[in-house]
Amino acid sequence: MRKATVLLGLVLLAMLGAMAAAPLLEQAPALRQHNAQSQFDATRAKARLAYIIGDERPHPADSDADDQVRDRLVATLRQMGIEPVVRDQFACNDLFKVRGVSCARVQNVIAIMGPTKGKALLLNTHYDSVPAGPGASDDGIGVATLLEVAQDLKQQPPKRPLILLFNEGEELGLVGARGFLTDPLSRSIDNVINLEARGVRGPVNMFETSRPNAAPIATYKDAVEHPVANSLSTDVYRLLPNYTDVNSFAERGWLTFNLAPIGNETRYHSPGDDLASLDPATLQHMGDQTLALAKALMFGTPPQTGGDRIFMDVMGQTLVTLPLVIGAGTLIGLLLGFGIVSLRCGSMARSLTVAVGTFVGSGALAWLALGLIGILRRGMFWRAEPIWTHLATYASAMLVGITLIATVGRSVEQRQLRLNFWLFFLVVGAVIGLFAPGGIIFFIFPPMIALAGILTARWWKPAELVASALAIVVLYFTWGGILGLLEELLDNGPMSVFAPLGSLFLLLVLIEAKPLIDRISLRMTTALAGVLALTAWAIAAAAPAYSTDRQQRFVIEHVTDAASGKSWWSILNDGAPLPRAMGHGWKRGELPFSEQKRWFSTAPIDRDSKAPAVRIIFEIRAGDERTLTVKLAPNGNRNIALIAPADANIRSAGVSGFVRPIDPNLDGKYSIDCSGRSCDGKILQLTIARPKPVQFLVVGSKPSLPLSAAPLLAERPTFALPQYNPDESITFARVSL
Repeated sequence: MRKATVLLGLVLLAMLGAMAAAPLLEQAPALRQHNAQSQFDATRAKARLAYIIGDERPHPADSDADDQVRDRLVATLRQMGIEPVVRDQFACNDLFKVRGVSCARVQNVIAIMGPTKGKALLLNTHYDSVPAGPGASDDGIGVATLLEVAQDLKQQPPKRPLILLFNEGEELGLVGARGFLTDPLSRSIDNVINLEARGVRGPVNMFETSRPNAAPIATYKDAVEHPVANSLSTDVYRLLPNYTDVNSFAERGWLTFNLAPIGNETRYHSPGDDLASLDPATLQHMGDQTLALAKALMFGTPPQTGGDRIFMDVMGQTLVTLPLVIGAGTLIGLLLGFGIVSLRCGSMARSLTVAVGTFVGSGALAWLALGLIGILRRGMFWRAEPIWTHLATYASAMLVGITLIATVGRSVEQRQLRLNFWLFFLVVGAVIGLFAPGGIIFFIFPPMIALAGILTARWWKPAELVASALAIVVLYFTWGGILGLLEELLDNGPMSVFAPLGSLFLLLVLIEAKPLIDRISLRMTTALAGVLALTAWAIAAAAPAYSTDRQQRFVIEHVTDAASGKSWWSILNDGAPLPRAMGHGWKRGELPFSEQKRWFSTAPIDRDSKAPAVRIIFEIRAGDERTLTVKLAPNGNRNIALIAPADANIRSAGVSGFVRPIDPNLDGKYSIDCSGRSCDGKILQLTIARPKPVQFLVVGSKPSLPLSAAPLLAERPTFALPQYNPDESITFARVSL
């Protein structure tokens, strides 16, 4: 019994080790030290980027800093022998998935290579940053990549037009992309490669294509040497609130590829998104994929194939693809096959209880553990070392699984547990397939191997065991890879989701270890797994919450209500308590114009802060519908937002030539934004389907704080910085329009 206990302990440790190594299954290729003339040179690309972003100040659209970045970008293109043009326009774009319109002056930098006639390939990126950070990755990595790809393609002149678009205003709502769609050049395009970033390291994911996707996926598979892409990610992305320039381009029906790294989101949209944090290997992976795709589209012929494909890469080495209809049919066939075999073998109820109980119970246990730790350590206590929290959730899954096998499943044969595990696995795949059909690809091959072994065992008894072992290996190298990517993508939580996801691999291994579990008492098996889980959670709870590399979000704001004259300090963070040195009296709450929870405390009035002004110039009525023309006065603010209640029925907003519709089927408040220097005196048009005036909040913000903020700035925690929002002063007022 003692030997069996030791062996089981080693199995559990090996399983946790395998889960810890899962993120290593998807890595950017090692940086090349020597580049052939036909290869992408990441070192040269990063050197160009260093020159372009200069002193690494934030450079939001229509700012002095962005003017300087644009000047250096234009100078670099000319030095490369490429003559760009700058399109200067004031544009507006509707915000995707929310009720809003955003406006700004944008100056797109456009360069054309190759012949002037024929259908063109568009390579697109943006050169503006958010006000909170320098944007070395978002989207400096795209700027650096496009420049180096252009340098490489000059060695082999394109056979059709190649358009390089460095757009401005992406961070404000894809405004530059909307402006480009009014350019006659946009009418000649049939393919686009868009470059983005949500992190600073790791492999570059091809996370979105045009639909149907058969042609782009075939092109990607043939062209890219180290593919990182899967159809589950592309489907999940469509369900998220995120968007890129591709959302604006989608109306044209271009063949589309969207690429981005996602490693270490804690630096994204923050001062941490600097040159030092941008991994050259990630830049090289971005460049290699972009160059390969560009060459395939410039010198080859896109496959003339239709329909949708499901696909996944295997450790970044190859791309496995299937027609969606074949994948769905195979999944249904496997479900029927395992259903029939499981019914014949018996003990179906007990076996499924083990599988379902592990899946549901592991999530519940992880959620409970996270909640208990959260009582003691509020905020994202896992941010610095997320691996420990991930391992703790996986250890929770093992504890639940081993307990159920040792109790409910003790009298059940190993074969019956195995069969019903795969049946449940396939049911999960079918449910995921209803919402994200691309996920089906991850639920086909391992159970197919297992079923083949079961059927072959009639003639060769070891076949089932051999097939089960092979299925475990295949499941790890496919499911483990997507888990590693999800760990990066969901690093802000919910962390408990990894327990049930991990159980889809871990329970299978535990079932194969059932002979060991059966030789050990229930008390010993649960104690062994329990100690492992408690140790993992203890390490996760004790690990530092933040570090130099992975810092806490901590935004300091000075907020003033112009009507009452009252001011507050507002701190946006992850909910963790504020340092004691910042004083007492802080309370959690929301602002009238934001549903984000934050800390509040009274603040001295800033006499220099004024709310923006909005004045109606004229109004046109048509029944219950009113079209207003209004003039903006920022009063020293960089950004102006007009926020209306959810029942305002605003049909459209914008400036002449760029009046954009607002989808009435979306939920939430309405927001019309104007950002940058050029908003001063700008004329906007709003169409409101309400005869009576609408009460708007007019919110102005600027990325600076009054002198009275000095004590707060001095006490900001060591490992904390602004993210998504800069430290800023906000003033708001109310106006009826």
